[in-house]
Order: sequence, then C-alpha cells, then structure tokens
Amino acid sequence: MDAPTVYRTSLRGLEKIHEGKVRDIYAAGPDALLIVTTDRLSAFDVVLPDPIPGKGEVLNRISEFWFARTAHLIPNHLTGRALQSVVSDPAERALLEGRAVIVKRLKALPIEAVVRGYLIGSGWKDYQKTGAVCGIPLPKDLPLAAQLPSPIFTPATKAAIGEHDENISFAETERLIGAPLAAQVRQSAIALYEFAAAHARARGILIADTKFEFGLDEHGTLTLIDEALTPDSSRFWPADAYRPGVNPPSFDKQFVRDYLETLDWNKRAPGPKLPSEIIVRTSENYREALRRLTGPAA
Repeated sequence: MDAPTVYRTSLRGLEKIHEGKVRDIYAAGPDALLIVTTDRLSAFDVVLPDPIPGKGEVLNRISEFWFARTAHLIPNHLTGRALQSVVSDPAERALLEGRAVIVKRLKALPIEAVVRGYLIGSGWKDYQKTGAVCGIPLPKDLPLAAQLPSPIFTPATKAAIGEHDENISFAETERLIGAPLAAQVRQSAIALYEFAAAHARARGILIADTKFEFGLDEHGTLTLIDEALTPDSSRFWPADAYRPGVNPPSFDKQFVRDYLETLDWNKRAPGPKLPSEIIVRTSENYREALRRLTGPAA
C-alpha cells in the first residue's frame, strides 16, 4: 500500500455530488455511485488538515472484507462493477485503485446505527450522569470499559461536516423512520455487531462499539451502505491489553482523539495539524487492524 496519499479528488468527466468527511462521491449513472475513500481523517466531526497515508485503502479493504462476510445477514450496496466501467482515464484509475467502489444509488436513512458492546466514550459519560446509555438502563457500578451484559443499540443523528452527531432515543428513531423499520435496523445492526465481534475476538481484537449506515432500495429493502466495521467507524481494542476500569489502547482513530484532547482546541473547524509521529502511528494502527481482521484466527 505505497500508493500516493489522496486528500481530495477531482475526477474529469464525472459529477462530484458530495464530499463527506472521508469519502468523495460521484454520479456513475442514474442508478449507481462511485465512492472514493480518501486519506482524510475526521475527529470530533472535524476534518483534520493532514492525511493519513494508506488510510483510504485500508478502510476500503476492510469494508469489502466485511461486506463479503455479512451478505448472509443483510444485502449491501456493492455492485461488483469494475472501476474501468466508470473511470476511463488510466492515470485516474491508478490513483483510485484499492480505494474506490461502484455502489447502488439508494435512499440513505437519516440515522447512524450505533451498537455498543462495552462502556466507553459518550456512552460512559452518559452512564456516569444517568446510570443509562441513551435511555437504556444498565447495572450499577460498572467500571470504565466494562463489557455490557449484551450489546445495545444507541442510534444517533447524522451531523453535517463540522457539526457533532447527537445520540437519540429509540422512540425518536421510530419517529424519524417508522417503528417497523426502526426495529429492523436495530435487529440488523446488533446481528452484524455480534457476528463481527466473534470473528474479531478470535483474532485478538475486541470491537468495543461500531456504527452502521443503512439505505433502502426501490423495493424498500434494507441495505448496508457506506462503510462497515472499520477503524473509522469502530473502536478496536487489542484483547491482550484489555482491562476493565482502564481506557484501552486501540487500533483506530481513538489514538488521534486522545492526542487532540491534550490540546487547547475547541473541537471546531479548522482542526489542528498533527505531528508526524501521530500520523505515522495512526497509519500503523490502521494497517494492524487490517492485518488482524483479515488474517487467520489466533
């Protein structure tokens, strides 16, 4: 994975219809999209000025790995179409190799489907205040990073770039997308988490939490979209370093968040530049997650 670092793309002959925190999205006909996973990194919902070398390819490879292995649980947005069917320029294809996919154009749901298996992050803060996470009561006196009795579904709203996602209740999710679909999203998200957590645990990684995004096709079929179980959308902890009561090390961008917490920064754009050692270490963490998740069981 020694391809050039890609912070932003501008493809000739294709309409860019959205630039997200990490992904650039182009129209690929009336029923498809070209999604390019760049090396941008966002933290606290702010896109940082420094790219992480190889990050986009790692995210793309991990997502494709999970899409292939969870297709028995839920359909996903991949079309299987080759890049050359959309991008004719050889130089642009070389730039996109390993970091771009052609996907179905679907109607995205307006929520992020967060599943938590351990008590950390905003869930820990919520628990300390209320004894619950997103209104879901939990046992008393749980320590930081405690494994929950069973995974919980704690949806969030999707925020615009520079704004912060906000946790919402299941009742609010039902109001946004309807009770039957909300129940289906919850069931699917928890099933995906449990399947992935078992796979990762056998390879020395604990998935503390993760978030999924879903869309609907023209028939109303719930479909997994965006990314799946990557270091950007999940907390990955090394199992051999896990101790309840301690914030574990991680193979994800929590390493960057922890560094940013030491700065005098208000968590609003523009984000601060990252020291070279933080960039290198983050790149190594992402590659280690790829190696472990896609490798054989320990």
